[in-house]
Amino acid sequence: MKHKTNIRRIGVLTSGGDAPGMNAAIRAVVRTAIYEGVEVVGVMRGFSGLLNRQFISMQSHSVSKIISQGGTMLKSSRCPEFREREIRERAVESLREACIDGLVVIGGDGSFRAANLLCNEFGLPVVGIPGTIDNDICGTDTTIGFDTAINTAVSAVDKIRDTADSHNIIFFVEVMGRDSGFIALNTAIATGAEAALIPEVHTDIEKLCSYMERDRRKNKTSGIIIVAEGEDGGGAISVASKVKEILPDYEIRVTTLGHIQRGGSPSCNDRVLASLLGYEAVNALLKGLSGIMVGQVKNEIRFTPFEEACANHNLINKKWHEISRILSL
Repeated sequence: MKHKTNIRRIGVLTSGGDAPGMNAAIRAVVRTAIYEGVEVVGVMRGFSGLLNRQFISMQSHSVSKIISQGGTMLKSSRCPEFREREIRERAVESLREACIDGLVVIGGDGSFRAANLLCNEFGLPVVGIPGTIDNDICGTDTTIGFDTAINTAVSAVDKIRDTADSHNIIFFVEVMGRDSGFIALNTAIATGAEAALIPEVHTDIEKLCSYMERDRRKNKTSGIIIVAEGEDGGGAISVASKVKEILPDYEIRVTTLGHIQRGGSPSCNDRVLASLLGYEAVNALLKGLSGIMVGQVKNEIRFTPFEEACANHNLINKKWHEISRILSL
C-alpha cells in the first residue's frame, strides 16, 4: 500500500536468526538513505530494541568495512512478547518519540508478521528485506544468506566425504531446514550425496535402506545422506538409528552442521543481492510504499505484500529431488 511520504528519518533493524549478508543490507540502507538526504537510526537487537529504545545514529562511516562480515552489526533477537498489542504500541511510541518516520526490517517471515502488524494497526510505514538462510519466503527467488549457507554446507560435506571414503562409513549429515528442504536438496546435488531427506517428501526408511543395499551391491562402501532437520523421520540421529536397526552391519556416523551454516563471510551473490534489496527498500519507503517485502524474481525487483510473503512459502521443485536420486545411482 501507499502512504503520504514525508520521511526525514528511518530506522533499520535485523530480527530473528542471523544470515550472512545482513550487514551488506544494513550498509545499503544507510548509504542510500544518506544519499537521499534522510537520516538513519540503527535499532539494536531487533524488536526488543524498539521496546528498550536501543537506538544509535548511523553515518556513512558507521557501515564501513562491514559488507564482508557475517552476522549483523545491529545484533538480533527474538521477541515473543511482541505478539501483544500493548507491547507493539509501546514500540511505536518509542519510534515516534525518536522522530523515526519509517522502518526497514531485515529478517524472515516471523519478522514480517510483526512488521505487518505495525503497518496495519498504527499506520507505520515499514518495508521488509528477506534475510534467512532457509530460502523459504515467497516473493523472491533467493533470500539473503541462502547462497552462503549452501556453500558452507557443501564445503563441510566435501570434507566429510574424504573421511567416509577412507573408513567405509555411511554419514548422515544434518543441515538446517526446519520447514524447508532448500539447503538439504541443493547440498545433496552439489556434493553427489546418495540421498536427500527433506520436509517436503516423506521419508521412507525401508526404501532408503534398499537404496543403500543397492549401493553396496555396486561396491559402494561409503556414502553421504543429507538430512534436513525438519524432515518427518525425526532428524539425522533418529533416521540413522532406524537404519542401523535394519542394517546392523553398516558403520554409520551422524554429523550435525548446525549454526556453522549461519556464520562466515557472505558470498558475492549474497553481498550483491543484499546491496540491491537495501537500496530498493529505502527507495520504496520514499515513494510512499509500505507493508511490503522487497525481493528479486528473475533478476527483476518485486514488491510482495507482507500478508502474501508470510502466508506462502517458496516451494521445492520436486523434480530436483528426483534428479538428485537419479544422479546418485
